[in-house]
Amino acid sequence: MKLAENIKTAAAGAVCGLANGFFGSGGGIIAVPLLEQNGMEIKKAHATSLAITLPMSLVSAAIYYAKGNLDLPQTIAFLPGGLAGAAAGAAIMKKISPVMLKRLFGAVMIYFGVRMLVF
Repeated sequence: MKLAENIKTAAAGAVCGLANGFFGSGGGIIAVPLLEQNGMEIKKAHATSLAITLPMSLVSAAIYYAKGNLDLPQTIAFLPGGLAGAAAGAAIMKKISPVMLKRLFGAVMIYFGVRMLVF
């Protein structure tokens, strides 16, 4: 049983990594529901997703940079606001209920999914 579980986890990681490299940090969107399906509470799933996404994002960014597909000045310009937003988001997540977090996450996924399909 342990081998089957390890294969399932590795396959889920591969799907997250593929999405991350293809969509640009999209692996987290896939990781959260997969972690929840495996019985992890939602707040822990979101935090774990971040820990999973960070190394995948670094690898993806290095490959994009090596191929000349990374706009470094734009990246640097986004970092201060992005870091502040990440800190604020982590602080806010501690204060909201798991149900509200799940609803917000779902709403954001639906909004951007529809937006990408329509525009």
